[in-house]
Amino acid sequence: MAVKPQVGLIGLGTMGAALALNIAEKGFPIAVWNRTASVTRDFHAGAGDLAQRIVPTESLADLVAAMASPRAIILMVPAGKAVDDQLAALAPHLGAEDLVIDAGNANFHDTNRRAAAGLAFRFMGIGVSGGEEGARHGPAIMAGGRAEDWARMAPVLQAIAARAEDGTPCADHMGETGAGHFVKAVHNGIEYADMQMIAETYGVMRDGMGMTAGEIAPVFARWNEGILRSYLIEISAAVAAAADPVKGGPLIDMIVDAAGQKGTGRWTAIEAQNLGTPIPVIEAAVMARNVSSRRGERAAGEALYGAAPSRVDLPLADLEQALIAGKILCYAQGFAMMTAAAVEFGWALDMPRVARVWRAGCIIRSAMLNDMAMALAEDPSRNLMLAPFFANHLRQSVPALRRVVAAGALHGLGLPALSAGLAWFDLMRTARGTANMIQGQRDYFGLHGFQRLDGLDHPHGPWAKD
Repeated sequence: MAVKPQVGLIGLGTMGAALALNIAEKGFPIAVWNRTASVTRDFHAGAGDLAQRIVPTESLADLVAAMASPRAIILMVPAGKAVDDQLAALAPHLGAEDLVIDAGNANFHDTNRRAAAGLAFRFMGIGVSGGEEGARHGPAIMAGGRAEDWARMAPVLQAIAARAEDGTPCADHMGETGAGHFVKAVHNGIEYADMQMIAETYGVMRDGMGMTAGEIAPVFARWNEGILRSYLIEISAAVAAAADPVKGGPLIDMIVDAAGQKGTGRWTAIEAQNLGTPIPVIEAAVMARNVSSRRGERAAGEALYGAAPSRVDLPLADLEQALIAGKILCYAQGFAMMTAAAVEFGWALDMPRVARVWRAGCIIRSAMLNDMAMALAEDPSRNLMLAPFFANHLRQSVPALRRVVAAGALHGLGLPALSAGLAWFDLMRTARGTANMIQGQRDYFGLHGFQRLDGLDHPHGPWAKD
């Protein structure tokens, strides 16, 4: 290769290999290294015509030597200690203008810590969403770090990113330090919630309405032609329609109902508590995954209390509308959480920009995100449920959400995420809530004081004299 690459990549696992091929395919020479040398050699050998733009290396020193300065090295290694170890190993080889980019699923607190650690080189943290297919052909990219480092990497990252329907690349600068990884974590929290709500509607159809997988698949496919059009609805139709290659019949009926998780949804729920911002739909989805792993206890519970007692009489249109309402409410919570984080951490998070980045490439890509970007552009600080466009949708869809949640409660079908969305909606639409009782209780047992509606400076009840 006549021209030395300025881009390098460490970690040729599933995502790293796909990302490296994507970069090479977009015309950027790239040097690669993997801790296991045979993986690097096999990757290069299998790169086909793209191999001419890929420089395989046998050591970190070789990787750095193969690159032109200033270098930009992308880390695609597991989050946590592996990143810290890799940064330490790179330190002796890099100069002050070289840039290392952590593109894994890092906890944003770790990214903040690394950015403030006085590294001998420049550092960025970026969130990459889209799975292997996205990494190979166009992910959504959420970058955090210095604006000048983003400007330097933007030509590469925007070239490899997915394109929205208007041709805009789904890669942008989210803000300083850990902002990119924080936005990715919220993305993953919304992903958990979206998947859980879809699974709940599937459960109503299967267990409440007695529908087979073959009957459920076309329902999801039809929903994917309307306002719910999204990657997750699309693949839900495909999963429900898939045949078991081993025994025949619907594959979904053979899949164990215990959901895995890598921790990003849990991080989002924990951070929401730290920020004091409510995201009950996401929290319910994390809880549901935790419950799903308790298969033995669930089987014992069914043996003791019986299965769902009766069939549900609901029109499919109600399920569709309930899912529309739940989706709007979930995204509203996610954007509100990011707004709170921007204040807490001093980030210049641009909410319309976040929505636009999520329009393609990422797992939660959805037709609704165009409208969300426009609503957020009108008033970035306004909760999405108060935006006129989505308020109109909620007026139409919340009555169906009530019917679905009520039917689930009456017929013994657990709908934690949809129920949490409805409860949050009702709290958010009630000007005079019930926390006055809590404040009275707190003052009674701890003299914590309260504010009065009439503004008088009399912050304790009559019990205070005792």
